[in-house]
Amino acid sequence: MRRAVLLAVLALAIPISAWASSSIDLTNQGGTLTGGMSGLTLTGSVLKIFGSSVGSNLGSVSFTTGAFVTGDAQHGGTLAPGGTFTITGNGTNGVPNGVIFTGTFTSAEWAIVQPAGGANGSNTYHLTATIVGNNGATVITSQLTFNTGKGYFNGSIDLASGDSTLTVPEPGTLGLLGTGLVGLAGLLRRKIRIG
Repeated sequence: MRRAVLLAVLALAIPISAWASSSIDLTNQGGTLTGGMSGLTLTGSVLKIFGSSVGSNLGSVSFTTGAFVTGDAQHGGTLAPGGTFTITGNGTNGVPNGVIFTGTFTSAEWAIVQPAGGANGSNTYHLTATIVGNNGATVITSQLTFNTGKGYFNGSIDLASGDSTLTVPEPGTLGLLGTGLVGLAGLLRRKIRIG
């Protein structure tokens, strides 16, 4: 009886642990955002921080969003799912070499936000988005910040800064799930042979 209770607890605990993940904060700077009603595109942005790695050039961040569903590039709005978001490392300071993450936008919002104490009338735009990769990893881009001064976005602007969080499934947890399932299969097989 005790073995059955232990097996039931194990069976309940393993799926919960499979949802564990690790997060990596990253910051990128520079690059040019271009766009219009068909969406937004960032090129030439340099990866400056990747987790605990800091450097003047650790790689690059680039993206292309879907088209505007509501609003427009000048006044802000919601973007359609689609497009791509890519983080590439250059192998320095412990950052992997090559494509670290590539995914598709599942949601994105482009909004004008007045800066703190924005009495000078300048406009700051933020892109907030969720991007899902095909390997189960996700990127939450909390702020890509673009300041247009006193005017509005006119089709091209330089990136001030970008802060994102890359969340990846923990390989150790997935291994634990697999080991638990193999153990359960072994116990079931033994029970069937005995019974």
